[in-house]
Amino acid sequence: MDFTKLQGTANDFVLIEAEVMERDWSRLAVDICDRHYGVGADSLLLLLPSDKADYRMVVFDADGSEAETCGNGLRCLSRYVIEKGKVSTQQEKITVETAAGINRIKPYLENGVITGFGANMGKPRFKAENIPIAPESGAGELVDIKGLLSYSVNVDGYELTLYLVSMGNPHAVFFTKKPVADFPLSRLGPLVEHLPVFPRRTNFEVARIVGDNRLEARVWERGVGETMACGSGACAIAVVSIILEYTEHEVTIKLPGGVLELEWNGDGEVILGGPAEIVFEGKWPD
Repeated sequence: MDFTKLQGTANDFVLIEAEVMERDWSRLAVDICDRHYGVGADSLLLLLPSDKADYRMVVFDADGSEAETCGNGLRCLSRYVIEKGKVSTQQEKITVETAAGINRIKPYLENGVITGFGANMGKPRFKAENIPIAPESGAGELVDIKGLLSYSVNVDGYELTLYLVSMGNPHAVFFTKKPVADFPLSRLGPLVEHLPVFPRRTNFEVARIVGDNRLEARVWERGVGETMACGSGACAIAVVSIILEYTEHEVTIKLPGGVLELEWNGDGEVILGGPAEIVFEGKWPD
C-alpha cells in the first residue's frame, strides 16, 4: 500500500489514496501511526473522491477514532494533490469535503513557488449542542460570556476556566499568564479530554498572550495526545482571544512545531495560514 508522510508545523500525517481500497481504517490508523512499530504520525488521512468538492478527506487519529476535520491536514492534503499533479498550481483554490463541511484551501505563491496554504475553516459555532457539551453531566459551572460558553472546573487541583467552541470539532481553550511550557499538559490534558461534560471528548488548548496579537500555545489533541501543532485548535484559540478582546482580528500563534497565522472578522469564517510539506513516501506491507 503506497503512502505519503507529510507535516504542517510538525503536526504529521500519513496520507493514503483510498478510492479503490476497503480496509479497517481505524485499525490501520493505530498501526501506521505508531511511532515505534509503524510509520509514525498524529493521524491517518484518506484521500477520496467527492461529489461536492474537488476531493474528500477522512481523518483517523492515532487511537483509531475518526475526527471531523483537521486544519493542518487540509493544508497537507492540498500540498499532496498539487505535487502529484492532480490539480494545477494555477488553480485559485482547492475544495475539500470533510465531515465538518466544505473547506477552501488557497496556495500561497511567491515567484511561482508555493510557500504555504491558507485554509478556510468555516464559521466557529458556540451553542452547546454544536460543540457538543452536556452541562448536566459535569460538576463545573457553565457561564455565557458574550455568546461564548465558559466552563469553570477543578481538574486535579487546578482551577480551569475553559472557553468552548466548535470548529467542526470540539475545543476547550484555557488562558494562562505563565509560559505554556510550564503547564502540566501531559497530566491534565487527558483529564480534560475525558471530562463528563464533553460527550464526544474534546481537544484542549493552553494559550498565553505574549504581545500585540501574538500568542503561544500547546495542544492536547483528542485521540492523539500532545501534538506539535493543531490547526483547528489554533483557530479556536484565535476565535476566543478575539471575542474576549485579548487580540485584534489577525493573530499569530506560536506552537512547539512552528507558527500559524489566523484571521477572523468576528462573524464569518476563520482563515488558517501555514506551511505544509511532503516528508517522504513509502510502501506499507499489506
